[in-house]
Amino acid sequence: MLDDPVTYLSDDESWKLLSGAALGRLVTSIAGQPEIFPVNYVVQDRTVLFRTAEGTKLFLAVTNSPVAFEADDHTTTEGWSVIVKGRAQVLKTDAEIQRAEQAKLSPWIATLKLHYMRVIPSEITGRHFKFGPEPDRAETFA
Repeated sequence: MLDDPVTYLSDDESWKLLSGAALGRLVTSIAGQPEIFPVNYVVQDRTVLFRTAEGTKLFLAVTNSPVAFEADDHTTTEGWSVIVKGRAQVLKTDAEIQRAEQAKLSPWIATLKLHYMRVIPSEITGRHFKFGPEPDRAETFA
């Protein structure tokens, strides 16, 4: 339906939108508690690449925990959201790190972020939204 307010995106469309944004959220669960971290990132080879310091995000990769990554954007009339599910992986080999450095990904805040990490996707889903007024309830449920 052309007027549908929610459109599901293809993988290619989802990666294209992710590639055009710079800030997203890394989501995981630690000791049964949800955790969410804003990170600046780039898309490289259909993975999500970001940098981190020692701490929780780095621990995620060591424990091979499942993660989700979400980025979105909007205007006054439309928006989108893309979610990547997979595993976080610390880059260790010289070749992996050299490839990551080609992305020119710098930390946004004045802290040392010595470790490159990737979200290796097992799934990507994207949605596009058209904003507008709520439908008339009487017409919707009549």
